[in-house]
Amino acid sequence: MGPENLDVVVVIAVWLQKMGALDVSRVVHKHQGWRLVTCMWLHAGVFHLLANMLGILVIGIRLEQEFGFVLIGLLFFISGFGGSLLSALFIQSNISVGASGALFGLLGGMLSELITNWSIYDNKLAALLTLVIIIVINLAVGILPHVDNFAHIGGFLTGFLLGFVFLIRPQFGWVNQRYAPLNYSPGRSKPKFKKYQCILWVLSLIILVVGLSVGLVALLRGVDANDHCSWCHYLSCVPTSKWSCHTEAAYCESNQLGNQLNVTCSSTGKFSTYFMENPTSSQIQQLCSQLCS
Repeated sequence: MGPENLDVVVVIAVWLQKMGALDVSRVVHKHQGWRLVTCMWLHAGVFHLLANMLGILVIGIRLEQEFGFVLIGLLFFISGFGGSLLSALFIQSNISVGASGALFGLLGGMLSELITNWSIYDNKLAALLTLVIIIVINLAVGILPHVDNFAHIGGFLTGFLLGFVFLIRPQFGWVNQRYAPLNYSPGRSKPKFKKYQCILWVLSLIILVVGLSVGLVALLRGVDANDHCSWCHYLSCVPTSKWSCHTEAAYCESNQLGNQLNVTCSSTGKFSTYFMENPTSSQIQQLCSQLCS
């Protein structure tokens, strides 16, 4: 990547940061917690935007038709927040944008909805297997570099728990006719929730509230989750001979002269100069990552 391309990347990164990208240093030290929400509405390019919008259209349209705009909107929003929170706890050296965490929340909600409403569906195992394969493939893509898989995982887990809370259906008397068994008759019994549905509802709500609360407190206290899980970084990127997962600022040397920032990659010796006033540590780390790649 040449200096001209790097300059473009820097301009985009700075613009996204000003618009509300997830910058952990600003969330922790400047009390800009709103970035945990605004980052999901920003994207790092047209392809990134179109890919997420297509995924939301394909996955969300069925859920919205079944459960309405309000519930699915809340599931999408809270899942995006959960994805941003887990990402911020584990990836603290780069800025992050995108609705991928919220999108994976919709996938998680679809899975828990299938589980909690299990008895009203026909072809249960086929639907479950298909959905699990889709989820596994999408999470596996996250081990590539420059993909925030922690946002995917956090969004998925949040959406999975929310599905048990928001998408619960009475198991007798209500059923979507498209999925009803051939011998189904809605007048056979009165609607009611099964015991396992109520248990899942309570447990999921408790786990969700406690998990998000503990995570948010830990983030605002400046906790780096990698210090408590030495192997978790492999969930977001697995290094191979084809690529490296190093993105830390320690791999670069930098010095500021007025509005001129000089950055040198320690591992490759590449050098570049940027004109920036008062760059933050995350901006310098972003430059370093691009320069050393």
